[in-house]
Amino acid sequence: MPLYETQTLKIYNSLSGEKEIFIPIHKGNVGMYVCGPTVYSNVHLGNVRTFMSFDVIFRYFLHLDYKVRYVRNITDVGHIVDDVDEGEDKIARKARLEQLEPMEVVQRYTVDFHEILKAFNFLPPSIEPTATGHIIEQIEIIKTIIDNGIGYEANGSVYFDVVKFNKTNHYGVLSGRNIEDMLANTRNLDGQTDKRNPQDFALWKKAEAQHIMRWPSPWSDGFPGWHLECTAMSTKYLGNHFDIHGGGMDLKFPHHECEIAQNEACTGQTPVNYWLHANMLTLNSKKMAKSTGNNILPREILTGENTILSKAFSASVARFFMLQAHYRSILDFSDDAIVAAEKGYKRLMEAVSVLNDIESSEKSSIAIGKWKQLCYDAMNDDFNTPILIAQLFEGVKFINLLIDGKETLNAIDLELFKKAMNAFIYDVLGLENEKVSGSNDDKLEGTVNMLIDMRKQARENKNFALSDQIRDQLVSLGIQLKDGKEGTTFSL
Repeated sequence: MPLYETQTLKIYNSLSGEKEIFIPIHKGNVGMYVCGPTVYSNVHLGNVRTFMSFDVIFRYFLHLDYKVRYVRNITDVGHIVDDVDEGEDKIARKARLEQLEPMEVVQRYTVDFHEILKAFNFLPPSIEPTATGHIIEQIEIIKTIIDNGIGYEANGSVYFDVVKFNKTNHYGVLSGRNIEDMLANTRNLDGQTDKRNPQDFALWKKAEAQHIMRWPSPWSDGFPGWHLECTAMSTKYLGNHFDIHGGGMDLKFPHHECEIAQNEACTGQTPVNYWLHANMLTLNSKKMAKSTGNNILPREILTGENTILSKAFSASVARFFMLQAHYRSILDFSDDAIVAAEKGYKRLMEAVSVLNDIESSEKSSIAIGKWKQLCYDAMNDDFNTPILIAQLFEGVKFINLLIDGKETLNAIDLELFKKAMNAFIYDVLGLENEKVSGSNDDKLEGTVNMLIDMRKQARENKNFALSDQIRDQLVSLGIQLKDGKEGTTFSL
């Protein structure tokens, strides 16, 4: 029997604003589309957090024995700066600034995207389509929308008539917006636009003479609208009606709202049953921004080459840190927070490493089946990774009690416990045990931690001369101590 038959999964649906029991369109199968990156710069940490959320969701569906088709696109056409219909294409702008062909920009940052996600142990999606590879499909959708009376051509560009669409449908159903309010709060820019209404959005834009990325169409040499790309790629590989569409919270409006409108105008049916949105990540309680210097790239976490963190951290530590918050919660990234996460990660990994050496007894004193179901209950409650991690630390307590001989497990329960701990840590959360027993790094860390403990003891005994001597000699060796609320840490 597949695991999904024994578990009731509830998902928070942005469309209804409620947690709903997940019922796939086709039993045993899941179709999931997630908006991928626009590859004009290095992938930023907020993107990594969003894609990590859906990586865990993908992993959990696989763990439940679903057959999953996970589609995550690459936007390589580029869309307009600030995601509006006027302005300069992001990829084209980067190409102009760096004096490169646009596809050189695309290739460079697509490679960076894949390298970062591999470093953070992401599973690759089932299909990773590109916007440039689906221009024909996008043109065909535009033709259908025009034929259905919702799209109109103006000076070589094609726009979606939001007001006309809203007469029979609800534009704003996902974000809870009202078209009348949107129109009332928008200034009318007479003579500055080909749009019939300020809220109309581009399906196809006529390329200006200097615009490099362009394709022939029935209306002009031009390029597709940003929203249209995802509609074309999601429906091609998942059908006009599929299970899950995900992305960052910032995409809910206008991007996902426009996707719904395009699908309904084209096919006459709502495209998605469950809309999932991951929340944002802040840095030191402020919005991340290159302009203010309050910014860190994922690769800089791994190398330690930044001014934000006290040292380098492994990808699994950063992953563990991010999964300590629910994907719909705002997560604040800081040095103190990831230092604390590293300690928790190491405690978890040390415990699971010694679990394999524990021997069984004749009878069990712990209800492992009940604990295991609590782990499932956490994930079944809208993929609640922080609660799952809390349950895994209950497992760590069990391991310590087993080691001390204060609790026992029979052979069947011990094997069940081992499999569950490993499955949730490695398969579902996607963590990796980066500790290599006996390595030089481990020996160095053990030695420094022993000296930190000696220094702590000296300070408690008011032997400040010895305390300062330990600190100063470590500094002379290039090892910097940092005293904090959670204790003392070190960096090389």
